[in-house]
Formats: sequence, structure tokens, C-alpha cells
Amino acid sequence: MLNTTGNRITYFGHSTFSLTTPSGQVALIDPWVMTNPACPPALKTVGRLDTIFLTHAHTDHLGDLLALAKQHRPKIVAIFETCLWIESKDFEEETCPMGKGGSQKVGEFDVTMTHAFHSNSISDEGLWLYGGEPAGYVIRMPGGFSVYHAGDTALFGDMKLIGDLYKPDVAMLPIGDLFTMGPREAAYAIRLLGVKHVVPMDYATFPFLTGTVQALREETKNIEGLQIHALKPGEIL
Repeated sequence: MLNTTGNRITYFGHSTFSLTTPSGQVALIDPWVMTNPACPPALKTVGRLDTIFLTHAHTDHLGDLLALAKQHRPKIVAIFETCLWIESKDFEEETCPMGKGGSQKVGEFDVTMTHAFHSNSISDEGLWLYGGEPAGYVIRMPGGFSVYHAGDTALFGDMKLIGDLYKPDVAMLPIGDLFTMGPREAAYAIRLLGVKHVVPMDYATFPFLTGTVQALREETKNIEGLQIHALKPGEIL
């Protein structure tokens, strides 16, 4: 049974999640909210936002960051080059840049930036700008509860190091295929990480994301004790 120590994970659809601590601090990972077709109407209005964690700046992950940042003025965690662009949009005081392997504390969230195999660019007024490298995060919350959000990534062997070093309680893994891991690769990632609680993400939003939860279950049926939490948008873990 998963013990979240009073913390809550809410799925907004695609790769967007909110993390809420027992005291009420709220973080969004990859804040594609108001313009996200998978996000339920009830979640499109964000009442409180203390921190944003951005894995990379593609439009289905950067999403509504600028609009939400203007409304709430949260701290914004991203890789250094992406933070430079965000600062250029008048958020110099809000950014908390970091690099892979580094850690910092932002409010009630302790975060370590991890590697991800993908790309990262920023669409800005018809131009595509360099955004630094993509990343994942291990985020530790009050009570010792921790999550690993892999971001958009291929399978890579050093996921074993992430599991060994940080021992996340929950892994949020892409399964959509084409632009990220599919179910077969995600199943191997689960074995490398050694996690027993997995939330699939980045699938079914668009027709070309063909990976399915059923395929992931089939690929992992021999992993003892594994629980796949196939959250629907709006559901809470």
C-alpha cells in the first residue's frame, strides 16, 4: 500500500501533475493546464500555485507557464538556459535555475534534477530557440514521500542509479511511444528503478501516442508487487 504521508498527487492529463503538501503548498509539474485538451474543466482554474517544475520547454509541457506565473508569481524550477528565457519574460525574481545532478529546496519541496534523453526547444513568436537539455526530477515532500517524474525521455541505463540513490516511492513514466518510451521500454525502466508504484503519463492525448496502459500491464505482469496507478485526468493519488 502506498503511504503518501499526507501529500497528494493530482493528474491533469498528458504529463501535468500537481503536488500538494499537508500544509497546502502546491506545485505543478509541466504546467499545461488551461490549453490542455485532456485537462478536466474543474482543474483549469488554479487557485494556488507556489512552485512550478518544468522538465523541458516543448509546448505540451511549458504549456501555460507564463500565464500561471503572471497570475500567481510562483517559484519556477527549470534548467539554466530555459530559465534565462523565462527571465526575459519579466520573471527574474521567480526563477530557480539548476543543472542535472544538482539539488535545491524550494518551499516545502526538495528537488534533484535528473537526466532525460529527449530534446528541448522553445517556441517564441515564430522562432525556435535553444532551451538547454531536457530533464527529469526527483521531488521529496514532507514526511519523506518522494516522486520521480521522468519528463519526456527514452529508456537509459542510469535510471538504475536514480533508483539506487533516491529510491522514489512513485515513478511517473511516459509510455506514449514515438517521441518517448513506449510500454516495452517503460517496463524495463520500472525494473531498473526498482519502484513498486508507477503512474503512466504522456499517452493517448494525441492519436500518434499509441502506447497503452494495457500494454504496460502486459509487459510488467511478472514484476512482483508492482501497482500501476492508471490515473484518469482529475484523479488523485
